Amino acid sequence: MTLSQSIKTILAITFVGLSSFAEAGFDTETDKNGVILAGHDVIGYFTEGKPVLGNADYTAVYNDAIYRFKSAENRDLFNQNPEKYAPQYGGFCAYGMTFGKKFKIDGKAFEIVDGKLFVNKNQDVYKAWAEAVPKHISEANQQWPSVELTNPDHL
Repeated sequence: MTLSQSIKTILAITFVGLSSFAEAGFDTETDKNGVILAGHDVIGYFTEGKPVLGNADYTAVYNDAIYRFKSAENRDLFNQNPEKYAPQYGGFCAYGMTFGKKFKIDGKAFEIVDGKLFVNKNQDVYKAWAEAVPKHISEANQQWPSVELTNPDHL
């Protein structure tokens, strides 16, 4: 392979990778840099029972969202089974999803139900969601398939 062919191959791979990343976002709640959960370590919700900010030095990508972790150990644990730890509804507000709406979250309002992570916009919204968790999960589960790939601005 010539140098010219190698450069063309590298450029093609780079552009394909960047274009697929640019298309991400409607099915996950991320910031402008592609970071999910407002930068909180998803493993911390499960192991520490509280929101723990992640570190940009320890990251993983799942469903085109960048997850940050407080340690390499947490990152490695996530990478072993990301579906187990990833938030429901792509990290959008669980209570908002009961209405078919996609709201950003602050990463501090959460609950783990039956081994699944549900996050809410903030503590006030969480209180409303927590009043009828099974009902709200059922309602959100019904809404999610019809809005998963829809731009939040169009809901």
